[in-house]
Amino acid sequence: MISQVRSEIVRYLRTETVGGALLLIAAAGALLWVNSPWGASYTTMIDTKLPIPPLHLDLTLADWTKDGLLALFFFVAGLELKRELVVGELADRKRASLPILAAIGGVVVPALIALGVGWGVDGMDRGWAIPVATDIAFALAVLALTGSRIPASARVFLLSLAVVDDLIAIILIAVLFTTTLKMVWLLVAVLCFAGWALAQHKRIGTPFVYVPLALVAWYGLHEAGIHPTLAGVICGLLTRVRPDPDEDEHCVPATHLEHVFQPISAALCVPLFALFASGVTLNSQVFSELFTDRLALSVVLGLLVGKTLGIFGFSWAAVRLGIAERPNDLGNRDMFALSVLGAIGFTVSLLVAELALEGVGDGSEAELAKAAVLLTSLAASLAGSALLLRRGRAHQARRDERALQNQE
Repeated sequence: MISQVRSEIVRYLRTETVGGALLLIAAAGALLWVNSPWGASYTTMIDTKLPIPPLHLDLTLADWTKDGLLALFFFVAGLELKRELVVGELADRKRASLPILAAIGGVVVPALIALGVGWGVDGMDRGWAIPVATDIAFALAVLALTGSRIPASARVFLLSLAVVDDLIAIILIAVLFTTTLKMVWLLVAVLCFAGWALAQHKRIGTPFVYVPLALVAWYGLHEAGIHPTLAGVICGLLTRVRPDPDEDEHCVPATHLEHVFQPISAALCVPLFALFASGVTLNSQVFSELFTDRLALSVVLGLLVGKTLGIFGFSWAAVRLGIAERPNDLGNRDMFALSVLGAIGFTVSLLVAELALEGVGDGSEAELAKAAVLLTSLAASLAGSALLLRRGRAHQARRDERALQNQE
């Protein structure tokens, strides 16, 4: 009975609606906490250090969430991307072209808009990367809640787009936020990745091999000066997704690991990161600066306008030029609604904001950028939901009409 209840809870945690709801509850809790009379205790909590002196790791609780827990989130994202590339929608070149090109547009256009609006502002040498990422959990949760009557191909497109989008963002994090590179530790990480790949090739299944390799790879990247969350996505991409002839599909390492870690990522890693990263003081000054401060405007316009135009514009152009094919059951209006959802930039955007604006000014710049991410993501989710509900009614009306014609 207990095991049955536990399996039902785990299954429930795998649904996008639950993951997105937990993320929103954590973010809302952080906002309420930091803006309450007990706001000082929130600051004390996130700045509390949990050091590991023998390893020279002097990290705060906030650092552990963005460097440690998010590595597991990116591991799950890497597994999803590998599966899509090898056996999923991205395995077919023609079908893969659409979300890949849309993701590229969703990175390039927001970056250009952010650079154009914030050019010359302190911190924008790396701050232009803040609006380039779509939040997988949040966007899919909104789609699951309000787009249930939209064809299933919409979820496949949005998932593929968000995974590729996050991969590009991870590469940008590795490039932009690597200041000093220690080659010895980088070599240690590379050897761990090679060991992971070899163990997969030899069909080794024990966690006593993979857990140490993952931990040392994470530590190696951290000590090398590269953001350690990259270890998660690399391990995910090196994991086997094709079943052997005598192997059940559910026993394939990528499928099994995603089955195990996706609920942990959704219920623990992402909500905790949201709790530690979303504590932004909101007052009249912040709301006024969202529409007057060039840094804030670069994030708002980059996400809301840049993401929408970039995703929709590149996908529309790719279809018109014959480079890619749009799913037959999705029209341009459906694609536009999904593009608006692509403007939800939560987890990775908050991470980039913290990394890009760390040490800039008195810290208010990073807080303002995070407030811009939070409020713009909320606006995109509301606008996307309204569009999806409208498109859902249109699709349902067509299905009802076809059913009536078949009866006649």
